[in-house]
Amino acid sequence: MAQELVKHGLKVTPQRIAVLDALKAIDGHPTTDNVIEFIRKSYPHISTGTIYKTLETFTDKGLIRRVKTDKDIMRYELDAPNHHHLYCLESDRIEDYFDNELNELLSDYFKKKSIPNFTIEDIKLQITGVFKNGAKP
Repeated sequence: MAQELVKHGLKVTPQRIAVLDALKAIDGHPTTDNVIEFIRKSYPHISTGTIYKTLETFTDKGLIRRVKTDKDIMRYELDAPNHHHLYCLESDRIEDYFDNELNELLSDYFKKKSIPNFTIEDIKLQITGVFKNGAKP
């Protein structure tokens, strides 16, 4: 844990460790409220502001990414290899979707067809639909 913080140029503090632990322990793509609820079980006195600031700092340093849902709910994920998201309209659930063939297809497409006055740094798709019976992809 501490090494990940140091690797991203961050001081190691108990609050940062607690937030990182929560992000690793919570399944899926947690909201800020999910993170707060998880942390409060072990650290009831940690302030909500500290958790918000820590999530913002982690995002700024590239340790985590924001994932926004169609309902404008902000969720977070740990930095992971190139992947896309499956977003369920009924449950608001987000699942990671890994597909190297899709990554190559998108990369090849944008190599051939550039966007004027724009440099692509990353391509992420959010595929919207409904999971059948709560099934995993």
